Amino acid sequence: MTVHRIERREERRPVNAETETRQPMTTAASRFVCPLMILCVSLLTGCSSSLSPPDANSSSGAGPVSNGSSESGDASSDTRIARVDTERHSAADANSTANVSIDEQIETSDVRANWPNWMGPRHDGVSHETGVSTDWPESGLPVVWSRQIGIGFSSVSIVDGRLFTMGHVDGAEYVYCFEAESGEPVWSYSYECALVDNLHEGGPGATPTVDGEFVYTLGRDGQLVCFRTDDGEIVWQKDLQTDLDIPMPEWGFASSAYIHGDQLILQGGRVVSYNKLTGEKNWQTDRHEAGYGSAASFAHAGRTLLATLDCDGLRIVDSDDGGEIAFAPWDSPFYTNSTTPIVHDGLIFVSSGYNVGCGLFRLVDGQLELIYNSRKMRNHFNNSILFDGYLYGFDGNSNLGRVVRLTCMNFETGKVAWQKRGLGCGSLMIADGKLLTLSEDGILVLVQATPDGYEELARSPFLDGRCWTVPVLFDGHIYGRNAAGNLVCVRLPE
Repeated sequence: MTVHRIERREERRPVNAETETRQPMTTAASRFVCPLMILCVSLLTGCSSSLSPPDANSSSGAGPVSNGSSESGDASSDTRIARVDTERHSAADANSTANVSIDEQIETSDVRANWPNWMGPRHDGVSHETGVSTDWPESGLPVVWSRQIGIGFSSVSIVDGRLFTMGHVDGAEYVYCFEAESGEPVWSYSYECALVDNLHEGGPGATPTVDGEFVYTLGRDGQLVCFRTDDGEIVWQKDLQTDLDIPMPEWGFASSAYIHGDQLILQGGRVVSYNKLTGEKNWQTDRHEAGYGSAASFAHAGRTLLATLDCDGLRIVDSDDGGEIAFAPWDSPFYTNSTTPIVHDGLIFVSSGYNVGCGLFRLVDGQLELIYNSRKMRNHFNNSILFDGYLYGFDGNSNLGRVVRLTCMNFETGKVAWQKRGLGCGSLMIADGKLLTLSEDGILVLVQATPDGYEELARSPFLDGRCWTVPVLFDGHIYGRNAAGNLVCVRLPE
């Protein structure tokens, strides 16, 4: 393994100028062929391993995509109601202590300062930043800085002014730490890793998770590493294939670490809990067909439970010991389930691509009861976002980008409020009551988050090439990357 460090007060120089060589951590990587490509829980040849900044002007310039057509939705025959029983719903909530997402209990004052992991501090994809301007210049949002970081789909985490992300360069994966404001490199770390470029660019798909003075990363081969955030020193590390006695999933490991108290939770062939400080394994479930999303936690009947979606189905386990509480099969035609369950007000939402669609469940007496399923929200790999009772997400597969639709759906009923073509198989987060969407071909589009209809507020060129990774709006800036490895920071108008 190789660690590259830069002292913050020294003269600027490429991070590669001084290296410390350690024994590489390697794992055999399998290559599989599948009829269609999946994954990126959200970079091309020619990417440099140097952290010297490229020409900032090269980071924008993609032309605007077609606005497509706006379509009002309805429940239609594709939405199948399994149970509509208000009295039973109320009784179940009263008798079982309604499921409450642990992340929803975090105080608003605690979530404004940082974006420490995939989907943000509440793991819901919603920023509490306000005053987001819609007065974007016609020439595009100004680029503050850009970096070439290598192939991949990892998003960014930002804590205490530092930005963490990952990329793949010439047979090695890199974990990067930058100054968020300037893009100046602080440290980086590399290890040998397969690209796993089955029918897509490949590279890391998990996003670094920052917790206190530590940052946790997961490589495509299953390299789980705990670093110190300040200097990149390794605290502990695991090889998941060996430690869990599991094969590498067809599309590699892509679960972003989920922190619950002193536990670090992952899924990828098993659900597993490690002590986040020592790396000691607390528990692991039986083996199953790996999924590619992350875990969600929620309170239920006095216990904290974990929900994951793997390629066998929706799995609920006890956070204390990993014991299975409930399970519901959920189809995955090509073993590509890659979203994370959304838990809210006693309900659990899951979604998959390949015409499987979405389902809403309720946990009652140890059973997952299906409330509805629908083919109107088929999330291929990027999660929908729940906001004010409505889900906003991309319905359709990446291989059929022209017909993928940005969709607004009622969370409790599955009824579609509106749909919009023209953004491809993109991604989104929500801030200040607005959807910040990134189209598949790199256009930032700001849309009002309302069920009343598609209302575009602003758009700007941002990136080029394939863009599947969710952007992050933080402290008046937007950070995003494409598959080829161009990481860009732009500034919003004040």
